[in-house]
Amino acid sequence: MDNNLANKTETVFESIKHRDKDGVEFWYARELQDVLEYKEWRKFEGVIEKAKQACQNSEINVNDHFVGSDKTIKMPKGAEKIIDDFKLTRYACYLIAQNGDSRKKAIATAQTYFAVQTRNYKTGI
Repeated sequence: MDNNLANKTETVFESIKHRDKDGVEFWYARELQDVLEYKEWRKFEGVIEKAKQACQNSEINVNDHFVGSDKTIKMPKGAEKIIDDFKLTRYACYLIAQNGDSRKKAIATAQTYFAVQTRNYKTGI
């Protein structure tokens, strides 16, 4: 990956990263869905479920990495609707990227970004 593409990729994923009150970083699944170019939540939710299964099969606590986080959104005429979402750790995002449709350039880019960033995070680089 050339430096320009690497910088653009990092900017995209870093721009949707959040930090909680303790400074712990996380990503919202709904925002990641948009970046990974999934148009329908139900299809993206299938990828999340595969990622959760991979986490569980690795004997890692799924609830530490995929935290349910319902959101309220505005609907027409002032109505509101509650929708499902998740707060995802870097590891959860990595698993989602690994279980996504790698034919999509956005997924292939996410696979590289989260693999490198997860390695750097663990080694302190």
